[in-house]
Amino acid sequence: MSQAEDFIQKKLTERLQLDNFRVLKTVSGLVDFCSNDYLGFARSEKLKALVEAEIQQYPNYPNGSGGSRLLTGNTAFTEALEQQIADFHQAEAGLIFNSGYDANLGLFASLPQRGDTIITDELIHACIIDGVRLSYANRFIFKHNDLNDLEKKLQNAKGIIYVAVESVYSMDGDEAPLADLVTLAQKYNANLIVDEAHATGVFGSGLVQKLKLENEVFARTVTFGKALGSHGAIVLGSENLRNYLINFARSFIYTTAPAFHQLLTTKIAYQLLKSSQKEQKKLNKLIAMFKKEVQKKHQYQLIESNSAIQSILIPGNAEAKQKAAFLQKNGFDVRAILSSTVAAGMERLRICLHSYNTEAEIIRLSSAINNPLSANNHEP
Repeated sequence: MSQAEDFIQKKLTERLQLDNFRVLKTVSGLVDFCSNDYLGFARSEKLKALVEAEIQQYPNYPNGSGGSRLLTGNTAFTEALEQQIADFHQAEAGLIFNSGYDANLGLFASLPQRGDTIITDELIHACIIDGVRLSYANRFIFKHNDLNDLEKKLQNAKGIIYVAVESVYSMDGDEAPLADLVTLAQKYNANLIVDEAHATGVFGSGLVQKLKLENEVFARTVTFGKALGSHGAIVLGSENLRNYLINFARSFIYTTAPAFHQLLTTKIAYQLLKSSQKEQKKLNKLIAMFKKEVQKKHQYQLIESNSAIQSILIPGNAEAKQKAAFLQKNGFDVRAILSSTVAAGMERLRICLHSYNTEAEIIRLSSAINNPLSANNHEP
């Protein structure tokens, strides 16, 4: 066995011993409480039919883009879509990336320079962390949603200052205090960047617009693979920012452009989003119902959240995996989130609610969660 294979085996063995070994699974027949398809667009027959009807207007559309946007992969359709999405979110301009990961990687790796400072919430998404690591800027981390701790970091920041947060955090499901963050950023001449991945659709066009802060935020990342049911992402900001990313964001420059079908699906999904108030209202009703039902016995700590992401703390990788397996055995697709994805002691069940879930499913899931586990007990 080579040294490389020895290294791989050692690292995999360590993961197994820590009970956080990741495996790919295919799941069918379970009630979905796991996916990010908050409004049901990814499974929507209506969206599919609208895309199939619309695509007939483009009989010569290619299966693939054929190259990067800077070579053969750019089209008038793509540029028009970018402006349509920017207008929808009341931004000056936008640039589409292949995924939310690529968008944040490109933004944070290219924009901050040596001598600048990036200050991120401690629970910021991994793609932003990776982007920051690729930059030459100084990085500070502030305690989650702690404005006092953020101000301490701002007082020590140098160069151009960027503050990065998520409007809705992907693991806890709670919201950033955006209005207060804007005030604090302005006090220190800092540029606020907001990832709206888990807010778009669940909170209409996003929390930034809900709070009417579009003109106070330097940049936003909006992803298409969650409530919009498509794939890809867009960075929203000024026309200058768009041009800067075209010239310097490596995850945009050196990758094949999205295919036409993906872009068309995103366009139609935005049209559906404009008339999705019924789905949003139902989702909010189910969120309130789940919180009430699951806390009847107060067996586990539920992290405070008004979003579609509801996290129940079950410390310990083995314990969280056992509870998730129990729920899966009883018909619910619920996954455990383990350390090191979250901090040790903060392992959890991450439950995602959707507009297509039913009240009966919510009640049955809550009952199963509150059913105590034991070696001889495998049914709720």
